[in-house]
Amino acid sequence: MIKQLIIGDALHELATTRRILERLPEEHLTWKPHVKSMSLGGLATHLINLLNWQIAIFLYPEFDLSTVPNRREALEKSEDVLKEFDANVIKLEKLLSECDENALGEEWTLRNGEHIILSQPRAIALRTFGISHMIHHRAQLGVYLRLLDIPLPGLYGPSADEKSK
Repeated sequence: MIKQLIIGDALHELATTRRILERLPEEHLTWKPHVKSMSLGGLATHLINLLNWQIAIFLYPEFDLSTVPNRREALEKSEDVLKEFDANVIKLEKLLSECDENALGEEWTLRNGEHIILSQPRAIALRTFGISHMIHHRAQLGVYLRLLDIPLPGLYGPSADEKSK
């Protein structure tokens, strides 16, 4: 039962994230709302990286941020964003279906070299470091799209754009 709740939560948020990624305007992927902000394409690419990190939660007992590049180059085509997102979702869904509740309860560690950032059960790491982190950046992406006057999909109910139809 616990595993099904975790899987259901993850699958719902992944589907919701895809709905917003479907709205990416290719002509604005390099756009930034502020000089300190990521570009639209950079933020979408970061969402894909978060999926890679969620996959790592199930593949490895720890994840060391010091071993990964600081910033991945932004994907340049909306189609590439969706293609990589979908491929990663398939990988994550498989890992979720294959894991058991014992694996979900095993300790998982996020570190940066010798510095331990967090150490918690996989299920909690998936929710906090993976899904909640993804939701945070998905919300940023929604703000970017709103500023570009791109209609937003409903995420937890109808959006203002859907209500005005």
